[in-house]
Amino acid sequence: MPLRESEAIVLRTYPLGEGDRLVSFLSRTWGRMRGVAAGARRTKSRFGSTLEPLSYIRIWFFERETRDLVRINQCELLESFMETQSDYSCGLALAQVSEITEAVLPEREASDAAFRLVLVTARAVKATRKPELPLAYFVLWTVKLAGWLPELDRCVRCSGELTGSKVYASALRHGLACEKCRLPAMRPIATESLVAAKKMLSQRLDKLVEEVGAAPPAADLTGHLLELIEHQIERKLTTRRMMESKV
Repeated sequence: MPLRESEAIVLRTYPLGEGDRLVSFLSRTWGRMRGVAAGARRTKSRFGSTLEPLSYIRIWFFERETRDLVRINQCELLESFMETQSDYSCGLALAQVSEITEAVLPEREASDAAFRLVLVTARAVKATRKPELPLAYFVLWTVKLAGWLPELDRCVRCSGELTGSKVYASALRHGLACEKCRLPAMRPIATESLVAAKKMLSQRLDKLVEEVGAAPPAADLTGHLLELIEHQIERKLTTRRMMESKV
């Protein structure tokens, strides 16, 4: 039972027994995992504040082949987002990042791109305290990395170039459709949103924040992509419903 070490991001924690915590975390080396932090809920826990949601940590843990849960031995805090989460909107956005990551990424499949995406998104929310742009960027790139992002230039039905003021989409059908090929269940998406999406796919998040500020881009496209995520994971996102009730 070797001791393993990795950078990690805490996704969620749950009470376990009288004083332990069940921790869902994203390891940079081994992917999404779950482990038990013994005594983490006790007053004098050696883990301190390292297991707060979205904490960027270095983690040491033991793993047995016959067990799904690892045993967390030690954590070192590299970066905290606890203060950011004291703002309700920022905290809700970071909670959505955690929920989507936990739902979309398979267990024990390392993805350095997904790890970096979560970290840069959390840092952008922390820096700006305006989560709309970072969250739109995160949702778009999550769908792309998962292989679910439709082609943004051509109609899925007639293969024609997507022009005009609107295109149409449905989570139940892959791809975007032009006005001529739209079906009744499809929702409209402004072509300006596609332009914004292409910009988000070609530029770093910190550069986008510097260039356009924290204005929320492509809200209609983001809504469609969230529906697409829900369709793929076969359940509704709790944080999405909380955000909708907040508005």
